[in-house]
Amino acid sequence: MMERVPVNEDGTTSDRAVMETTVALDGDGTAIAQARHLAAQFLTRVQAEHGLPVSQRAIDVTQLVVSELVTNARKYAPGPALMDLRIVGDQVEIMVWDSAPVLPVARAADAGRVGQHGLEIVMMVAQAFEVQMEPVGKRVTVRIALLDDPGGALTGRRPQ
Repeated sequence: MMERVPVNEDGTTSDRAVMETTVALDGDGTAIAQARHLAAQFLTRVQAEHGLPVSQRAIDVTQLVVSELVTNARKYAPGPALMDLRIVGDQVEIMVWDSAPVLPVARAADAGRVGQHGLEIVMMVAQAFEVQMEPVGKRVTVRIALLDDPGGALTGRRPQ
């Protein structure tokens, strides 16, 4: 696991330190649990060491998103996956890379369908969702708010 502090173009460190953690996840059955644990540990450390407020909901939703993304990487891509977590402003950015050269597709909502709702769920709770093809595989990036809306509304966006 690596942690990086951002550097401005002039070589100085950023005024607001941003933590970033990157981990390679093996193709074995422990990758999902390991990724969920690392995500919770990362956000807890961000809160404790950097004083950034992080709601319990943000930790729970981040673990859910990590679980869904890593599950999909394990299910559809051969070999290892790479997970990167970083703080961007008031959000946690979750990036999962895998070697599958196929874009994930959210299926139309269907209450009668058993399973395959993960991407729907991720898109519902995320502030941002993006998939980018890479020279090998793809990178899925999701952003989750660190704090709940003070008005009590759940944060997230509607899938399109």
